[in-house]
Amino acid sequence: MKIGNIDLGYRPAFLAPMEDVTDIGFRLLCRKLGAAMVYSEFVSCDALVRMVNKSLKKLEVCDEERPVAIQIYGKDPVAMADAARIVVDQAHPDVLDINFGCPVKKIAGKGAGAGLLKDPPKMLEITRAVVNAVGSEVPVTAKTRLGWDKENMIIVDLAEQLQDCGISALTIHGRTRSQMYTDQADWTLIGEVKRNPRMKIPIIGNGDITSGERALEAFERYGVDAIMVGRATFGRPWIFTEILEKTHPDKTEKTIPADGLLDWKMDILKEQVETSVARLGEFSGVRHVRRHLANSPLFKGIPDFRQTRIRMLRAETVEELFEIMEQTRSLLKDLNINQ
Repeated sequence: MKIGNIDLGYRPAFLAPMEDVTDIGFRLLCRKLGAAMVYSEFVSCDALVRMVNKSLKKLEVCDEERPVAIQIYGKDPVAMADAARIVVDQAHPDVLDINFGCPVKKIAGKGAGAGLLKDPPKMLEITRAVVNAVGSEVPVTAKTRLGWDKENMIIVDLAEQLQDCGISALTIHGRTRSQMYTDQADWTLIGEVKRNPRMKIPIIGNGDITSGERALEAFERYGVDAIMVGRATFGRPWIFTEILEKTHPDKTEKTIPADGLLDWKMDILKEQVETSVARLGEFSGVRHVRRHLANSPLFKGIPDFRQTRIRMLRAETVEELFEIMEQTRSLLKDLNINQ
């Protein structure tokens, strides 16, 4: 599968763009564990145009994480084009992605992100502006949802219109904006878009990819070119390795250990802590990563885990966090959980 001239291999899995999650450290770890491409946190076009330092920091990428996509959002075509120019000039991403899918009120309610599903002409105007600004230098892609609500499931026609604007790939989240992240993702219309003979660009499916089995179903039942994984990576970056082993059964190199599975996963979580601290410093690094650990599915099944989770969320040093993690590792072994 290719986006522009970027070869992403057979049945690739991507790390979804997520605010305050997909920083450079987490992206590097997910690439190491099998993500074929990673996406930045989404960046406000208005903040980029104003040269807000916090937003400019989100443009930092390193060669080890490539291919990497940077995602921008906004509601004004001129500002989006200007922001795209800044991104390409400063970060040189492999892909520039446009966010038409974020459902949160502070973005969609102001007419950006998924809010543009209520104004398809404006969405297309923004897409053309960005493609005209940077499309000759970097592939421009878009990420959106099925529609605003169940009465306005417009994605099949919208996908064709976005393709006509010049995007190189389209990611579809299988929910409407009104659903937010509730209910189960509906992949039926994603499959319909993919089967549309007029669609020539790659279609990337997103929503409820929580296991290797779900990933395999997405490829085999709905025919998508790639999948994107978001919330299922919280405290579980090894999901990309699990997906690879399920969707590439002929792969000769097996990276999930036959023995010592718990130790392998715990060591990955400790590496995530170390990477975060190396990038942000101990105080900020621990505060940034501890909520990922506290919500890891690795700890599911431990009785009365609530107090331990609270301790994780309150930890302030690497030593304190690692001590809690080692106590939890011993408890999991005693209970014979996740062995």
